[in-house]
Amino acid sequence: MTVEASGGCHCGAVRFRLVLPDAAIELLDCNCSMCRRSGFLHLIVPHADFALQTPLSALTSYRFGTGAAEHLFCHRCGIKSFYQPRSHPAAWSVNYRCLDDDHGLVPTVRAFDGRNWEAARSELG
Repeated sequence: MTVEASGGCHCGAVRFRLVLPDAAIELLDCNCSMCRRSGFLHLIVPHADFALQTPLSALTSYRFGTGAAEHLFCHRCGIKSFYQPRSHPAAWSVNYRCLDDDHGLVPTVRAFDGRNWEAARSELG
């Protein structure tokens, strides 16, 4: 049974839809410098199961460190509702907190030690 959910940024300029194989999901709670400051809870969604419903022009990009991750922010309100993580190059990382309230998902949260990225990445499998 698949579950569909939608979400976006604070002002509504960025909207997306996603499909998940099940309502039971795992979220990653990362402690890296970016996620710790923003409170981002990672829901990993394969590219094929995610659809951006607004133009790319609604987003602005930011890279730091290795530059492998592309952080995407709403150009109007500044919210990062999803981005391209370096840990999952074939998937988007969606901020669970940016999903609309009616999603019906049942999350469990797992810590991810982004401060020690290389070691933590090897544990993801």
